[in-house]
Amino acid sequence: MNTIAIKNYPIASPGLRDKNFYLWSAVAVLGNLALPQLCHLATLGGPTWLPIYFCTLLIAARYGWKVGALTAVLSPVLNYAIFAMPAAEALPVIIVKSLFIAALAPLLVRRFGVSLLALALTIAGYQILGGVFETLTVSAGAALADTQLGWPGLLTQLFGGWLALRLWGKLSQ
Repeated sequence: MNTIAIKNYPIASPGLRDKNFYLWSAVAVLGNLALPQLCHLATLGGPTWLPIYFCTLLIAARYGWKVGALTAVLSPVLNYAIFAMPAAEALPVIIVKSLFIAALAPLLVRRFGVSLLALALTIAGYQILGGVFETLTVSAGAALADTQLGWPGLLTQLFGGWLALRLWGKLSQ
């Protein structure tokens, strides 16, 4: 496993033959299974809190794009297979947005460290790029829904993600 220290924050990047690759992917997928279930207890909890992206953001920022990509694909597919949520029509958009998180988070955290800037750019990037994909495949209205309904979730990703990553970094030192 390659580890790169960024401003006292080790970013580990396990390879496909490393057991940590599968361990951390499983942990993140389980988180992405549990969080949506909790959020769906509230009316419009999923569209408001955008919970399926949270653990993908954390794991990609912490363990790199490979773990993030596996989490990005497995989380929505398993959520659909087990809970029939999200709707099948939403899967491509959710997977694409999650893959943008998996690609952007490690790059931006390596560049700017675990900072609000890195997370804000990741969130803006996946919303813009994913929104373009959603506009082309679904509609512009659907693409805008994440920011119109999901602003509490976006802020949670930003501030909650930053806090979680900072604490995780301190605990692993």
